[in-house]
Amino acid sequence: MLLPEEPAEAVGFKKDLQRRRGFKAQIPEEDFQAGPQGLKYVEMTPGKGALPKKGDRIAVHYEIRWHGVTFMTSRQGMGVTGGEPLGFNLGAQGPGGTLPGLDLTVQAGEGMRVGGSRKAILPPELGYGEKGIGEIPGGATLELDVELLSVKTSPFGSRVKIVEG
Repeated sequence: MLLPEEPAEAVGFKKDLQRRRGFKAQIPEEDFQAGPQGLKYVEMTPGKGALPKKGDRIAVHYEIRWHGVTFMTSRQGMGVTGGEPLGFNLGAQGPGGTLPGLDLTVQAGEGMRVGGSRKAILPPELGYGEKGIGEIPGGATLELDVELLSVKTSPFGSRVKIVEG
């Protein structure tokens, strides 16, 4: 039985719907944009909130996968809301910072806005490098999903660095 061809609007709608269904959708590599230091990223959901700048304390939910298997996430946890978001200082290296690829994914292009989400492919240099970590070998390319939840501010409107929890 032959099926009628779908109109172009339906095909576009399906692609958009797959993106909105979340991070599990397979995105063709040609849809990814080139970022700094070999990072590749695609905007899944554009944010409409604040745009953080270097030095701001931000909170994100993230999921890191290697060969399609999630090995690190901020979403696991008890209760309705899941796990604890990760807080870090944007652009910081060392204490107060995070995995270089996660930091650069938030900063890439014109930057993520609060409420936005991205999917990224991290080369080894932006992940765990040549040393690896646990069962993840050195030289591993990682997949990352990140959602920017907030830019921390004080009740008086000035940006502050606080500890999540």
